[in-house]
Amino acid sequence: MMARDELTQMSLDELIDLILAQQVQLEALRAENEALRRKLEKGKTPPPNSSNSSQPPSRDYKANLSKTRKKRRHGPPKGHQKYECGWVVDPDHVVDLKPRTCQRCQADLAQAEWVLTEVNQITELPQAKAEVIEVRQSAADCPDCGHRQAGPPPDGLDKQRTFGARLEATVVYYRQEQHMSYVRTQAALKNLHGVEISQGGIDRIMQRAGRKAHQAVEPIAQAVQDSEVIYCDETGSRVDGDNWWQWVFASMTAVLHVMRFNRSVDVVHDVMGEHQADVWVSDCYAPQMKAPSQKHQLCLAHQIRNLQAVIEQDPQHFWARHVQRLFRYAIHLHHHRQPLSRELFLNRVERIESCLDRLLEQGLDPPGARRLQRRYQKYRRSLFVFLHREDVCPTNNLSERYLRPSVIHRKVCGGFRSGWGAQGYAALKSLIDTGALFSIPPFEVIQQLLGVPALPIRV
Repeated sequence: MMARDELTQMSLDELIDLILAQQVQLEALRAENEALRRKLEKGKTPPPNSSNSSQPPSRDYKANLSKTRKKRRHGPPKGHQKYECGWVVDPDHVVDLKPRTCQRCQADLAQAEWVLTEVNQITELPQAKAEVIEVRQSAADCPDCGHRQAGPPPDGLDKQRTFGARLEATVVYYRQEQHMSYVRTQAALKNLHGVEISQGGIDRIMQRAGRKAHQAVEPIAQAVQDSEVIYCDETGSRVDGDNWWQWVFASMTAVLHVMRFNRSVDVVHDVMGEHQADVWVSDCYAPQMKAPSQKHQLCLAHQIRNLQAVIEQDPQHFWARHVQRLFRYAIHLHHHRQPLSRELFLNRVERIESCLDRLLEQGLDPPGARRLQRRYQKYRRSLFVFLHREDVCPTNNLSERYLRPSVIHRKVCGGFRSGWGAQGYAALKSLIDTGALFSIPPFEVIQQLLGVPALPIRV
């Protein structure tokens, strides 16, 4: 800092240059101060988690509560109904425990009168051991006409087979449903079934299953196209080191999984063709909102989380809190609409609609709330479709549930080595999830796809 005497000795031009230099320094300090202030405000913004964003709960911060939280009592809650293993009506084997001689005096008990005192049933697995079937085909000439003929093999024993349908279904089940790698599948087959098979053999089985699944998935695609209400979602996937996307199109009668290298609306148009749904339920992703449908239903679970992020940034702001409560009340009304009379239900729906209209007309200052308000103004007709149709859900949870196993598969196996592997996985997943709608177990779906088992032998 310069003293007063030093300033009085300076000329007018020197004083002007000094003031200008100080002004430049002052502007630089103000800019630096503004940058630090914004960084500080950004640091105060609550971090994203599963309650205020689409982040999965697995990525949430887990606090160490072992020292502060009271230990929970293990076991069922008090008053919980007791469940026991039920008795098998017709056991496969019966073991009668009747000693031949008396343990005390060694007398013969052959003529003794026995009284049943206790019954215990034990469920056990038989020792798994694969059986090798050798098919010997013979040919002979007809003594009358000389025509040479051979005995045709029965179903499951055709000449093109190296492995039976049940063994192939087991391999596909391990890979598809249990998310097992090639190495782990090899180990399971050897340790549990006594079968030694190479990774190339496993690969050929998966290719054959994928080809058959592609042929069988066409009716599922047709059923999705003909559905009135479609739930759609997508998630990332790794295929041969590249980023792909797995799409799911779900209805009450069919589930279609599709693997594509892009995330654009072209995927939706390729699946739907010339068909159009009555209602399309999805999140607010732009390509989803361009799907061919008369109406769209936004997933309110996503919107509630987005509103929660605004609330955490500004807890005193009322608008986001009121809209969040309104969405939750609308979902509650949807789930409890049956006991209400039609007039009372419609009256409450009208109140919800008018309340939302008033909230959308209010002026807002926070940018986060203003952004959501503009979204809801744009998609106003897509917020409460589920209140006017009982067959529409307020959330996109149905399609998200069908994608969760694929996310697990990606994290466990690290993705797919090839495009045909990803396409085959999607086709098999379509068959398995559609079969689950009709209470068909996954293994049964896979075995029906791969053919008739070779055992028991049918000649």
